[in-house]
Amino acid sequence: MKQLENKVAIITGAGSGIGRSTAMLFASEGAKVVISDVNEAHGNSVVDEITKNGGAASFIKADSSKPEDNEALVKQTLDKYGALDIAVNNAGIGGPLAVTGEYPLDGWKKVIDINLSGVFYGLRYQIPAMLKNGGSIINVASILGQVATKFSPAYVAAKHGVVGLTRAAALEYADKKIRVNSIGPGYIKTPLVMDSLDASTLNGLVGLHPIGRLGESEEVAELLLWLASSKASFITGAYYPIDGGYLAQ
Repeated sequence: MKQLENKVAIITGAGSGIGRSTAMLFASEGAKVVISDVNEAHGNSVVDEITKNGGAASFIKADSSKPEDNEALVKQTLDKYGALDIAVNNAGIGGPLAVTGEYPLDGWKKVIDINLSGVFYGLRYQIPAMLKNGGSIINVASILGQVATKFSPAYVAAKHGVVGLTRAAALEYADKKIRVNSIGPGYIKTPLVMDSLDASTLNGLVGLHPIGRLGESEEVAELLLWLASSKASFITGAYYPIDGGYLAQ
């Protein structure tokens, strides 16, 4: 039997990168996957690929920074599939680069709205939908949810917040069969990283990982699959780095 047979999963930011790889893997393991993204073309492309391979998927356009979009996403999922068993709150952006004393105010708001408030809004509507049957929620934080880097105060603050929010929610719902965990990817070869950095900067990032390379989105998807499945049934409130040794230094 497949690991996620007959489960229903929402994945935000699933039009590309980690979200896309996770959607493909979850569908191959039997889940009915709701692809959520602000990019309709990318989202529908993922659905087409999943269905072409015999999986079940739907696209629902949603902006994770808007509470009403999160509410509608969960409602439409319940209307279509009758349940919600798994949620991966993955949508995120990098934001502007600047020192804290000069950081653009609109950049701060956008990063916090998407990367932190967006996760809260997801939890706010996903949890009530899971109260009857339980479920697994995984929030995608970052290595920068544990340590800091220069020039990204909003991103660092948001990802630290995601880890704390995850732990609080996990404690609140541990006795209600809802598991809430977070993961901390290092630098992964996604469009967010590969399309915004030059070759010299990318080589510098490789050097920060003792394993000697950047991660692949498919590797992160495997960790998300495990946490979503019954194999991780005794795990809640945890933070799992997947970072090629970055945090061990």
